[in-house]
Amino acid sequence: MKLSTKGRYGLKAMLDLAIRYGNGPIPLKTIAERQGLSDHYLEQLIAVLRKSGLVKSVRGAQGGYMLTTSPKNITVGDIIRTLEGPLAPAECVIEEDPAYCKKADYCVTKVVWEKIRDSVNEVIDSITLQDMLDDYEKMKSQNNYMFYI
Repeated sequence: MKLSTKGRYGLKAMLDLAIRYGNGPIPLKTIAERQGLSDHYLEQLIAVLRKSGLVKSVRGAQGGYMLTTSPKNITVGDIIRTLEGPLAPAECVIEEDPAYCKKADYCVTKVVWEKIRDSVNEVIDSITLQDMLDDYEKMKSQNNYMFYI
């Protein structure tokens, strides 16, 4: 299973906002420049994150985007599922459509796909933006060179 750029770039943008949480709105162009992302593509991602209630926008000269809640209240799972949709290694175990496969009741491989899906969900739901911020600060204090988020 591989995440698309939507999930990867969206997580980077959200971490960028988390690093600056409490400092007011951050212009989208600033986030895009810091993360090396296209303004246009980031606009599309932020629109989805805003619609889901994870970020809010502030208009005006000092406007931009900010998290709607503390980084400790937003999980990696919240962000990735918002941008990517349900995470499943096979169509037959997408949570929204349990009746997708007619052979589901006697399919041995479905059990494997469910375990993979559940393990991935458990991991991404256990990591908050605050956890990532803590890792960021730890890495920043241990290294004298530039690193990327």
